Amino acid sequence: MILTTIIFTAIFITGVFYLFRNLLNLKMAAEVSKDALYPKTETEFAGIIIPPEWKQMEPLSKKTKSYRFVKWGTISALGLLTVLLVIVLTTDWLRSSNLSLAYLFFVIIHSVRHRGSLFILPKGIILNGKFVFFHQIKHYETEQIVRWHRLYGLDEKVNNAYKLTFKLKRTIFQPELVVIRTAAQLDQITSLLHQKGVRCKENLSNQGA
Repeated sequence: MILTTIIFTAIFITGVFYLFRNLLNLKMAAEVSKDALYPKTETEFAGIIIPPEWKQMEPLSKKTKSYRFVKWGTISALGLLTVLLVIVLTTDWLRSSNLSLAYLFFVIIHSVRHRGSLFILPKGIILNGKFVFFHQIKHYETEQIVRWHRLYGLDEKVNNAYKLTFKLKRTIFQPELVVIRTAAQLDQITSLLHQKGVRCKENLSNQGA
């Protein structure tokens, strides 16, 4: 019982920290997204596709549905986590379901996520609702999504588009990919990245050859 209490208390504290950090990151991103160099126009927004729903990227502000979802979802998740922790600490009702309860904790924590974004700003990028300085980016990679690619066929907007991923420094959990619909849009994005000193992995490999 003592071990169970320690484990679930640790999960609770970690979950609270994650939820608050996630909300603060998104709040900061929403405040600075208005300064984005890219995207600016509706066409540019429509050219960025976000997994796993494969929907077009939307503007980011405190008034958008995705921001309000994270804000109120965080409050709801904190309430649910608190209730579950109280149940664990004060009763033995769920003692025989520790693994299921632990899984439920993690499901609640990870359910409150922004649906994704990519903005290029003067000093960094916003990636999936989090601001990242350019010097924190190790490199980026691009792939065209042609037939036999693992993403091909998941959605019509993805076929023959371009997968764009970023590798960040000093982090275990890397951000998810985004899809860029046309080569021209990808060129705009990579040109801005090059201007800011962010290089493509292929270019880095060629320099080292």
